[in-house]
Amino acid sequence: MVPLRSCHRFAHLRLFSFLSMAAPQQPGKTLLRPNPSPPPTGSAPKRSRTMATDGAAAGPPASKGCPAMKAEFAKHAEYLNALNDKRERLVKASRDITMNSKKVIFQVHRISKVKKEEVLSKAENDLAAVVNQYIGKLVKELQGTDFWKLRRAYTFGVQEYVEAATLCRFCKTGTLLSLAEINDSLLALSDKSVEPLQINVLDYLLGVADLSGELMRLAIGRISDGEVEYAKKICAFVRDIYRELTLVVPLMDDNSEMKKKMEVMLQSVVKIENACFSVHVRGSEYIPLLGSSADPDYSFFGASDFDQ
Repeated sequence: MVPLRSCHRFAHLRLFSFLSMAAPQQPGKTLLRPNPSPPPTGSAPKRSRTMATDGAAAGPPASKGCPAMKAEFAKHAEYLNALNDKRERLVKASRDITMNSKKVIFQVHRISKVKKEEVLSKAENDLAAVVNQYIGKLVKELQGTDFWKLRRAYTFGVQEYVEAATLCRFCKTGTLLSLAEINDSLLALSDKSVEPLQINVLDYLLGVADLSGELMRLAIGRISDGEVEYAKKICAFVRDIYRELTLVVPLMDDNSEMKKKMEVMLQSVVKIENACFSVHVRGSEYIPLLGSSADPDYSFFGASDFDQ
């Protein structure tokens, strides 16, 4: 039989060994394994197992970095900072173009049979001021650079300008202002030694799509003023634009925004058609007849001999 004292001592040694193996080892500290029993007589003492510390395991100090690499990344950072500053200036210029182009559109809607030439003349002067003051800033920022990279910063201002310019042209001549004519008018603002700013096809088509909404408001206003024939002319013009764009939009790469505008354009066409149709069918109900310089006809009420 094993003595009871020896059993307790054996259990104590097994428990201490288990706890030593399970305990987490902290970095930078040396782990010593205890040797509870003395070595046998005549043998060399066992050497304790030790773990290398972090300082001993660390290699040579890290290098301070390559000067050429630092210079290269500093150049990239400078380019990105300059690009972001230019983007902020373009966004501000685009807001100014949008605001002043809307003023031109509001001026055109003041047109009437009596003062048509006067209103259009003032609208054209305001549009020229937009080109010289605000479009000129845009051209100076973008000429000679890859302006297509910053298109999203100024596209909304350009679309609004195209809408105002095409509206003025239609009210004056009844035709559509082309993209080539718009770009030719911007050449005078550019430096001849660098690549000039050119409005791209997508921004032009988006602006023309927005034109349908303004023409719809103009047609309703002309009907209320008695110019039914002018409203019919607007209706035919918007129909032609919508028909041609339905052939172009499926061929465009980035046409998600254009598809939304096409839905709004169709609604504008339907509103103009309904207004012109109502006036054409029920025109006799208007007393006096809108747009007619003749004497009013009261025969609809059975009072043709009404004495005025």
